[in-house]
Amino acid sequence: MKKTPMTVVGAEKLKTELHRLKTVERPRIIQAIAEARSHGDLSENAEYHAAKEQQSFVEGRIAELDIKLATAQIIDPKTVNADGRVVFGATLKLMEEHSGQEVTYQIVGDHEADIAKGMISISSPIARALIGKELGDMVEVQVPGGLRSYEILEIRYI
Repeated sequence: MKKTPMTVVGAEKLKTELHRLKTVERPRIIQAIAEARSHGDLSENAEYHAAKEQQSFVEGRIAELDIKLATAQIIDPKTVNADGRVVFGATLKLMEEHSGQEVTYQIVGDHEADIAKGMISISSPIARALIGKELGDMVEVQVPGGLRSYEILEIRYI
């Protein structure tokens, strides 16, 4: 089974969601199904069908989270000996050469990526171009909007 990189924080978020689904949502839905069954005829019971649909969604999500956690290679950026290079989990401050705008990104696993929160996937073109680079390096990246150049202003392992 192929291992996928994931940060410690990302793994904890998945574990928290999994725990909530198993200990809160699953029992609540089971109770709702039991209550709907007690109302009689299931063929015309909208509450029963809604609860069964919720159950299907929750069980699917539980299975998905179990697989993600089972295949995760959890990496703590604080423990990686990177010698000042950009590695998985690093948090970077970059300056876009053309606009002079500063951006901060953390390189995370595919399942954790959220550009609105400054978390970019290890599979993204920007992350692939940055891996292995050092402080002060210039990096050119081909993105859908065209060619962009970034200077690495800061590298943190948090």
